Amino acid sequence: MTRDSEDFLRHLFGHVVALADPMRVVPKALPPRPTGRVVVIGAGKASARMAEAVEAAWGSCEGIVITRYGYARPCRGIDIIEGSHPLPDAEGVKATSRILDLLAEVGEGDFVLALISGGGSALLCAPADGMSLEDKQAVHRALLESGVPIGLMNTVRKHLSRVKGGQLSAAAYPAKLLALAISDVPGDVLADIASGATVGERSVSEDAVSIINHHHIPMPQSAIEVLSRGSTVIPSDDPRLATTVNRIIAAPSQSLTAAKAISKAQGMEVQILGDAIEGEAREEGARQANLARDIQADMKRGDPPLVLLSGGECTVTGWGGGVGGPNAEFTLAAAIELDGQPGIHLIACDTDGVDGAAEVAGAVAGPDTLDKARIAVINPSEALARNDSHTFFAAIGSQVVTGPTLTNVNDFRAILIAPTGG
Repeated sequence: MTRDSEDFLRHLFGHVVALADPMRVVPKALPPRPTGRVVVIGAGKASARMAEAVEAAWGSCEGIVITRYGYARPCRGIDIIEGSHPLPDAEGVKATSRILDLLAEVGEGDFVLALISGGGSALLCAPADGMSLEDKQAVHRALLESGVPIGLMNTVRKHLSRVKGGQLSAAAYPAKLLALAISDVPGDVLADIASGATVGERSVSEDAVSIINHHHIPMPQSAIEVLSRGSTVIPSDDPRLATTVNRIIAAPSQSLTAAKAISKAQGMEVQILGDAIEGEAREEGARQANLARDIQADMKRGDPPLVLLSGGECTVTGWGGGVGGPNAEFTLAAAIELDGQPGIHLIACDTDGVDGAAEVAGAVAGPDTLDKARIAVINPSEALARNDSHTFFAAIGSQVVTGPTLTNVNDFRAILIAPTGG
């Protein structure tokens, strides 16, 4: 891989992450601090950074926010609790219970600020009556391994919860509630960000049962019993939602627009494939690799390079025992498909800095990727077969490791295509 191409792609990703930093986006969305009692709550990988931004603007605040282990930020009044992701744990359950106890104290005339971001589905955890934490962990694990799109996954989660699907807003009623959300879901559907804890729900428990049955997702008996008696989600027309306002303050589409502007400023052409691409990571990697090859075949010598941009949330169905994630798997599948094609380089990363369960954002690849693999004596096809993409890219020095980015606007992918023909 040429160093200039790799540096450009890494810079592009870094700019996208910086653009969605809560310290930049939260202050722009905050109203003046309300008079009277103000309570701040929240959950997600970006929520602690969001809380930090709130206190920078409003001063010390009362509240509780749950974030992923390693993502805490210093706050003066807001209590930052760390929990587990992608599977919930006891710390998340206890912190969620504390949030619900705090909301039970607020009333008319009080103001609740909810800070919501990706990861909130696991971190904000209150199992439905009759379900244990172990049952809820089994549900999350089965959903993650099923490979179903995030919207369907969250439909099931909502109907097995006492806090998702609008129930957080209902708990705060009649206080006014403003929810600021950083979107990490395809299409920026508010009801899917952290399973829509402050958003009314249109689905019913029978819809969750249909998803489970259609995709053959194993569920603990307690979950089946909860769904059979009907859940406690809040319908969209429930009057308890009348005092809630939901607002998205950062989104994947904004990131792609910014990446396009940077690329254009460098004299490149840009094609945005979409910010809501889903599906199997390896299949999408191969598809975009073939698209890049077709584009390059139509390019003439002297044409400007072209950047293909896309966002969304690809999935990995099942697990072959390796260490990987959808972004690294996308990159590995694309590299195999391109088979050393000159002039094509790519990056795929999760903007939260965690791809799958690994503390790695993603990977870069280019014409020399497979040559590097041969030198490192690691077989790319075997690595892909066992979902071991992180191990593969670690062996050839092509990982993108950021540490906690403190934000989350979903996956970012860019393919840089340079002309090679006459």
